[in-house]
Amino acid sequence: MLKRDKMKATYDKLPEYSILNYHVLESMADWVRMVDYDGTVLYANEAMKRALGADLIGKKCYETTGKNDRCNFCISKRSIINNEVVQKEEIINGRYYSVISSPVKDMDGNIIGAVEVLRDVTRERKLELKLIEKNTMMINDIKFAEKIQRKILPKKGLYKNVKIDHIYKPSEMLSGDIFDVFYIDDNKIGVYICDVAGHGITASMMTMFVRQTMRSIKDYIKSPSVALTELHKSFSTLDLGTDRYFTIFYGVFDTSNNRFIYANAGHNCIPIKYNSKGVELLKIKGFPISLIFNEIYYEENEIILSENDKLLFYTDGISEVRDANGTEFGVNRIIEIIKEDNENVLDNIIDSVERFRWGEQRDDYAMLLMEILGNRES
Repeated sequence: MLKRDKMKATYDKLPEYSILNYHVLESMADWVRMVDYDGTVLYANEAMKRALGADLIGKKCYETTGKNDRCNFCISKRSIINNEVVQKEEIINGRYYSVISSPVKDMDGNIIGAVEVLRDVTRERKLELKLIEKNTMMINDIKFAEKIQRKILPKKGLYKNVKIDHIYKPSEMLSGDIFDVFYIDDNKIGVYICDVAGHGITASMMTMFVRQTMRSIKDYIKSPSVALTELHKSFSTLDLGTDRYFTIFYGVFDTSNNRFIYANAGHNCIPIKYNSKGVELLKIKGFPISLIFNEIYYEENEIILSENDKLLFYTDGISEVRDANGTEFGVNRIIEIIKEDNENVLDNIIDSVERFRWGEQRDDYAMLLMEILGNRES
């Protein structure tokens, strides 16, 4: 009897328009209830009664949802105390509900309770949780691919009389840049650097294709120009769009006579040969590997490398990085760094690029340094 008197006294204090709107709540599909400061349910609409039972009135709000104690974060109490709208999510009978609590005032403006609207968001939440699960799986797969991509980089150190060093720093977890060094036969060593258009998973998968194809080609094709033509033929069989392409500079070094024969498939970052006497760019033309042309044939050049000569291979993530004014780092700055100190070129270039760059790294950094030493066994 006391509970009914308390509820009647509360209703009597509601503004007239609130009492009229009270009838509208009965037709709502969402659950609606009104509670007082102590969490006693003063009102529940028909939708809530059908779901949780007709005897909700007079019970504690937490009891109606199968709990033994009041919530640690009671939004109705906070609404009443702070005169604010508060929202949280709650699980009731295995389903997810978005709960919004708003203060209720009497005709004198005094807060006398809180009205809560509970909307079933189970479908949305399950979809969200499923999406999170799939994203987690995808991120784990990307991390695995990243680990593989780093593991397949050529080892640093000696390849007969050739010393190899490199730096590899993707702008994302996966890179579209790749380089490789491999033995072709007892005397010949193949070396290339490749830049795939784009970033992320698609570009990284393409680098795997390039690596696998080049390591297969080397067993029966010794000529760099013919190897690039064969690489284009293999790429054409993938039947990808014309927006998919890559550039590659490939050279073969003969340790028996120090001849370096090379060809270029559209790689605009011209490798730099240097020694204590000066700097030289290994310029040679060639189209990128793409589906724009049915057949492509490439030119070859050759040079004789001497002891202490060095070849620097790099991608446009280095040369095309921009400062705050939009100015590119450029090849000339790379050459200046080489002239200033050709003993720590890779580290010095990266340090200069990082100081020069405006904003976040937007492209992959990839550099490979090849140094000719005196004749020695592998």
